[in-house]
Amino acid sequence: MSLESLVVETKSVNMSNVKDGFIDFFSGSLGGMALVLVGQPLDTVKVKMQTFPTLYKGMADCFMKTLRTDGVMRGLYAGTMPSIVANVAENSVLFAAYGGCQKVVANIMGVPKVEELNSIGNAFAGFFAAFFSSLTLCPTELIKCRQQAMREVESQKKGQGEKVKFIGPWTLTKQILQEQGIPGLFRGLSSTIAREMPGYFCFFGSYELTRELLAIPGQSRDDIGWLRTMIAGAVGGSVLWLVIFPADVVKSRIQVQSLKAPALQVMKEIARTEGVSALYNGLKPTMIRTIPATATLFVTYEYTKKLLHQALD
Repeated sequence: MSLESLVVETKSVNMSNVKDGFIDFFSGSLGGMALVLVGQPLDTVKVKMQTFPTLYKGMADCFMKTLRTDGVMRGLYAGTMPSIVANVAENSVLFAAYGGCQKVVANIMGVPKVEELNSIGNAFAGFFAAFFSSLTLCPTELIKCRQQAMREVESQKKGQGEKVKFIGPWTLTKQILQEQGIPGLFRGLSSTIAREMPGYFCFFGSYELTRELLAIPGQSRDDIGWLRTMIAGAVGGSVLWLVIFPADVVKSRIQVQSLKAPALQVMKEIARTEGVSALYNGLKPTMIRTIPATATLFVTYEYTKKLLHQALD
């Protein structure tokens, strides 16, 4: 092969990688937006139950009290803007990194094409991709959680019955920066990473395995149709939350209550003082939410990706 041919081939490979990265990034962004719009009300319920478990009798009580007290937009959809930013940031980086990590894992495993990676290979790609998404997710999710539990936090400071002054996400961000600096926005980073990396190993592994199982003989898992893609997404999301939920409770406590203790210490303290079951407060609304939300995420991601590949190839 001549030097000129090698240069042309290298440029072609680089352009292909840039294009694939852009498609994964954009598709993940749209998927993240769809996930928030579908799942935000029950995510708000989850955060409130995780951080203030004694204030509510259960999911329905938390949902109705939030609805009666603060309404739909300020109550159930509190933190929607930072939640959209968080999920777009997380899923765009996650899926872009996932595509890149798939190529690295395929190269290590000696698999000629990413499409031929088995479920374990895809699980490891998700594991490593989650490290990068954690860095973008932590600050935005901190703002989201603070907004969702703002009434409960302020009521504890001022006393029950006093009027709570709600502040927007940008004002809250500036307030944290003024009081704690940039490190304040990354409170809970270690628990976020501890949650995300093993969680996304299970997430992508179970998603890809379910797609394989749902494909008929001779059919590619990319061609199983939107309904079975949604089923696979729902399975992946359910497995994710079952695995990571205790770590998510710890992260929410650290971020909302501005705890400074290490994540493992916080987890031990919750288990000692409130019981192990406290590490699963909010699991029910999370599982109810994750089925339609994650199904929507994956069907949006897969079909946006497919359409963009057809348009740009």
